[in-house]
Amino acid sequence: MDMPTVPTPTSHFFTSLRSRLHYLDWGNPSAPLLILLHGGFDHARSWDWTARLLAKDYHVIAPDLRGHGDSAWSAEGSYMMANFVYDLGLLVDLLDRAPVTIVGHSLGGSISLRYAGLFPDKVRKIVAIEGLGLSPDRLKQKAEENVPDAWRLWIDGRRASAARAGRRYPTIEAAIGRMRERNEHLSVEQALHLTQHGVNRNEDGSYSWKFDPYLNNAAPQAGTDADLPEFWARIACPTLLCLGKDSWASNPERDGRMAHFRDARLVEFADAGHWLHHDQFDRFIAELRAFL
Repeated sequence: MDMPTVPTPTSHFFTSLRSRLHYLDWGNPSAPLLILLHGGFDHARSWDWTARLLAKDYHVIAPDLRGHGDSAWSAEGSYMMANFVYDLGLLVDLLDRAPVTIVGHSLGGSISLRYAGLFPDKVRKIVAIEGLGLSPDRLKQKAEENVPDAWRLWIDGRRASAARAGRRYPTIEAAIGRMRERNEHLSVEQALHLTQHGVNRNEDGSYSWKFDPYLNNAAPQAGTDADLPEFWARIACPTLLCLGKDSWASNPERDGRMAHFRDARLVEFADAGHWLHHDQFDRFIAELRAFL
């Protein structure tokens, strides 16, 4: 009796802005292209459960953002939003299958929504899982902050982090424990998978996260969350916004941000936090399939 084959991804690399970036290809190249974009401090393998189910109907591509997973770290330790958007745009053009469907979580959602506003003709549908950035209230607070003080804080913080050794875990179990601290909704199986693909083994036998620790201290930069509504207003395709009811994220229907979209719908997920696609996987897949 033939066992059903479980799709497995192949690894590929491309160069963007002189950086070697990694992505996973789940096969089925004749199907419509669908890109899964992870969030900050995460990696492409966090989409494995989603990718396996979608790979029957789509050509699924899951990149590692620069500074994450198996993609290169920035030589200067700086991660500008414009560079993330450039990377996504280049990957879409290299794959040459536009218009594409994009599903992005958090930072990945913010990158995707910017891209869809810049190149509305290249995106067929877009799903943003808590990818709208800072709430209007937080933006007001930031607007009142002294800009030179923010620059000084960044410089001082960067120097302090440069003097510290990177976090190391003596065992894989300790790293899994940290993963579950970050998201208490995760099952042991989920945390094990995310951790195994999210760490490197050091020479002394300890484990360190693959992401660049300098991602923790973002440099002051042009193109902040305050500019996002201008991108959202240019998105031409249907947009699905997803929100975990237990998350810290603000509800875009109540705070007015949804009004900037031409064609957007919001789905809230009970008993789910910021990683709602892990916390309520079955419901997330059902909503995603219905939207796609």
